[in-house]
Amino acid sequence: MLFQSQIFILVFLPITLALYYATAGSRTLRQIVVVTASLIFYGAWDVRFVPLLVGLTLANWLIGRLHEANPRRDWPVIGVVLNLLVLGVCKFTNFFAGTFAALLGLTFSPWDIILPLGISFFVFQKISYLVDLRRGQAHAYPLLDFFMFVTFFPQLIAGPIVRHNEIIEQFAADPRRAEMWENLSRGLVLFAIGAAKKLGIADFVSQVADRLFLAAQTVPPTAAEAWAAAGAFTLQIYFDFSGYSDMAIGLALMFGLRMPYNFDAPYRSTSIRDFWRRWHMTLSRFLRDYLYIPMGGNRGGGAMQARNAVITMLLAGLWHGANWTFVVWGGLHGAALAINGAWARAGLRMPVLLGWVLTLLFVMAGWVLFRAPDFATAWTMLRGMAGLEGLGHVKVDHAVAFVIGTALALFGPTSQQVALLRLRPVHWLAVPVGIVLLLLLLQSGTRTPSEFIYFQF
Repeated sequence: MLFQSQIFILVFLPITLALYYATAGSRTLRQIVVVTASLIFYGAWDVRFVPLLVGLTLANWLIGRLHEANPRRDWPVIGVVLNLLVLGVCKFTNFFAGTFAALLGLTFSPWDIILPLGISFFVFQKISYLVDLRRGQAHAYPLLDFFMFVTFFPQLIAGPIVRHNEIIEQFAADPRRAEMWENLSRGLVLFAIGAAKKLGIADFVSQVADRLFLAAQTVPPTAAEAWAAAGAFTLQIYFDFSGYSDMAIGLALMFGLRMPYNFDAPYRSTSIRDFWRRWHMTLSRFLRDYLYIPMGGNRGGGAMQARNAVITMLLAGLWHGANWTFVVWGGLHGAALAINGAWARAGLRMPVLLGWVLTLLFVMAGWVLFRAPDFATAWTMLRGMAGLEGLGHVKVDHAVAFVIGTALALFGPTSQQVALLRLRPVHWLAVPVGIVLLLLLLQSGTRTPSEFIYFQF
């Protein structure tokens, strides 16, 4: 059940919201509504996913209770190991087994292992809670609070990665408070913006990227084809994922809950450090707080900082997918962060415009590796971008979406600025928002809705 699908917008969401506000006077009842709806939402993808989600959530909640009863035992450590073990078995068993078999020159047939949707996101969410528990920065929560924190359907499958102290305290507030209508209207506007990003830009430019990356597997692309492919995917992954984040944050706001922002105009970054402060912000801070800083962070010499940056990003790459292309992509970003850090420590400065150009070129080259199915395709595409296969020419389908996406990514206001800060919730705004949603619904009904890119992670 996709956010942009007709069944979600016309059936699931209205019923869930109606039941939520009908039971708003009772914290327990409204939480039961949300948890039940979230499990139905998750089970609609594959009912086999639900037992693992429920079981792992119960196990982590129980670990919290055990730790509170006996803090001297390392229950959180056991919990972290358990979560990583589940993630490793589901997501990386075939990857490591295949790699080992290849090293030995053996043939490997992947095992049929169920990969639950969004497992990387909700495992990281649980790990952050357990680490905070061990640090004394969290406590054991009531069962319904913890279940709603983990399973809340807007963020369950692809984030943002919400921490316990950012949302659980909000569960106590009656959603019918004075700002209820403002939350509903702003949330709906943000949801509509996210849907427009996905359906109006990402899904169109993805056709360009898919066609050209597929062709590159057999015929080396010219410079025009390679740059069009890289540009299309650069726009696709941004508008696809930021669109999902907008829709998730907007949905949460409709329930009277605020979730952290996840994107802040990343393609305007003037350094790779700046990029990771703006791209998938909740993942970046998770990596910073639970990997980079515990390894030493910025303490120690330059070599230590560089090591920490590279290791952190290598693991970030592996988190994105069980493929060596993701690992190398992460390693390249880690090396870039290390170089960026050394540059800053040396007191060197770069002109803003040059910094932006170099950062964007590096990010685009990295996206080629991220998108390509294998190293051979990535290398072929990068050779094309370097002009080694001639300049050539290319017909760019859906050029309007391409131009609008580029203009918005480089110059337009962020979704949060529009929906949560600049727009005033006035009655007449309902008309254009309603028209946008109607058009999006009509469009989604004419074709099979495409999944969000980050569902695979």
